[in-house]
Parts: sequence; C-alpha cells; structure tokens
Amino acid sequence: MEAEKISLKVDDYAPDFTLPTHNEGELNIKWYRGRKNVVLAFYPGDWTPVCASQIPEYQNQIQQFEKYNTQLLAISVDSIPSHKAWAKSFGGLSFPLMSDYFPHGEVAQKYGVLNHRGYAERVIFVIDMNGKIKYIEKASLKDLPDNEKLFKILANLQ
Repeated sequence: MEAEKISLKVDDYAPDFTLPTHNEGELNIKWYRGRKNVVLAFYPGDWTPVCASQIPEYQNQIQQFEKYNTQLLAISVDSIPSHKAWAKSFGGLSFPLMSDYFPHGEVAQKYGVLNHRGYAERVIFVIDMNGKIKYIEKASLKDLPDNEKLFKILANLQ
C-alpha cells in the first residue's frame, strides 16, 4: 500500500517544521526563506539498500547543490543516534539528516508521504527561496530519484 496521495502541489507553500538533525541541532525550514532554495529528500530509512545509494550520492554531488544556492535536507523517521551512526558509516555527511522520529512521522504526514507502515516514501520536494514548492518527484522504494532532472529544476530557479 502506498502513502496517502500527496496533497501538496507545485506552487503550494511548503509546510513549516522544525526537526533535530544528526549534525546541527534543530533546524527550521522557514530559516531558509529568502536565503536558499531547499531540497527536501524524504527517504524510507537508514541502513536500507537503496537509501544507502541515494544519500551518499547526494554527498558526492554536494557542490551541485551549492552551485544552485540550495540546501539539501534529508528526512526519515529514524532516530538521531541511528542518523549519526549511519552518517559515520559513510565517512560523514555535510548536509543534515533530519529525524522525524517523535512525534513519529509528523512532518512526513504534513507532506503526505508517510505510509501505513510508518516510514516515509521516497519523495523529493524542491522549494524555492519564497517557500513555494516548485517540483515534486515520487520514486518507488526500489528506485533512486532522478538527480539529473533535479539539477535541471534547480538550474531553472536561478
């Protein structure tokens, strides 16, 4: 069974939230308004095979995100200790892994990506500097999102 249908649409304002991260304390998405574009990368879970390809690939392409004045925020329902250990297993990550652990899946639910099993679907949201959603991509659990398309979208926001 899939997550409930994503109710958010392109040009909607991204719902505000604050979550703890593995490397920076708590972050609020509103802080980036007027400063940077944001990519929210919801993913099912730390230590899972496809996620273990997706997240390190973002680190490999971090300069692309920086080139497009974009902050990457990766979100799952895993705990901060799990995020810290997982990031360490990659040799560290320079972008935050955000923990939607408690209340469980609250942010994933706001974005319409929490499935009935209690984890987030693999969904990417691109949010512009005004806080508006400009792109949504839902990938299957076994597939990686299309980074080439993602960077084209970010280039068009310049």
